[in-house]
Amino acid sequence: MAQTIVGFSFSVLLALSMAWGAAALWFRLPWARDKRRLAVACWGTLALGLLLLGLRGEWLANAAQLLLMSALLIWWFRLRPTHDRPWSDDVAYLATGEVQDNQLTLHHVRNFDWRTRDEGVVHWEARSYDLDRLDSVDMVVSSWGRPGVAHVMISFGFEGEQFVIFSVEVRRLKGERFSEIGGFFRQYELAIVAADERDAVGLRAKVRGERVSLFRLTMSRNAMRSLLLAYVEEANALAESPRFYNTIIANCTTLIFAMAREIGARLPLDYRLLVTDRLPGYAFKVGGLWPGYTLPELEASGRIDEQACQVHRDPAYSRLIRRSVPGWAPPEERQLARNS
Repeated sequence: MAQTIVGFSFSVLLALSMAWGAAALWFRLPWARDKRRLAVACWGTLALGLLLLGLRGEWLANAAQLLLMSALLIWWFRLRPTHDRPWSDDVAYLATGEVQDNQLTLHHVRNFDWRTRDEGVVHWEARSYDLDRLDSVDMVVSSWGRPGVAHVMISFGFEGEQFVIFSVEVRRLKGERFSEIGGFFRQYELAIVAADERDAVGLRAKVRGERVSLFRLTMSRNAMRSLLLAYVEEANALAESPRFYNTIIANCTTLIFAMAREIGARLPLDYRLLVTDRLPGYAFKVGGLWPGYTLPELEASGRIDEQACQVHRDPAYSRLIRRSVPGWAPPEERQLARNS
């Protein structure tokens, strides 16, 4: 009896492994869809036949499955990320930066004028920022109706005059669509994009019609500077050595969490780090959001998508989308506060 249970359990594990192998082939074979479909069908037919034989006690069938999985895993672990592919325009370049004295220069800051979700006027530029003027960090959360799923970006402000937003994204090929499932199977490389807020926020609020919220984070100036430089260091490292995106362990949230821990933040593990549309609740729990408000109040005041659509062409875009956000004060009010 025990031998039968062990044999059945072993067959189930092999079946699950072969199913994973089918998904790996589908998402990673560099072939046209028809050829990939044929390859996966052949793999699945062979796996099913060997499984049935294995359940009947044919140990050679189990041995054959092990050999097939071994060959597949050798291929899988030889896959390497690369920078040399025909990338979509919005991730054609990765952000890099350098600091001289107190001046941060970012290269390849994206500043597109989006017409549709896939097309826009392409413009990349270098921008400089005075680190002594860095005085705010905001978390931007964009969701599009899928339960538990959201995209998280971090924006740095320089006395209300300049803003740069960082977005950890998949590096898609031209014409390629994002798949959460494909993100488990090394389908995409990782990208760190530095962008103008009108680009990154406007794309999601105005063009894609997503729900976008902005939350001011409570951080000391030293912590703000450390986090910004951690982004620059991570971006430089990624530009030097490509990495695969992973839906769970290397995405827009986990990289932020890792960088925050690296600069000394004592952040506990929490399921909301994976259920990304719940991230504001996590930030509120650890005391990271602007004080004096409840979470529902911060969520209601932080909705910026409608305002972002209305002021899309306004030169004061970044200021105007923050008008109702707790913690935001225009530069004029800051100056009056300093003089009083």
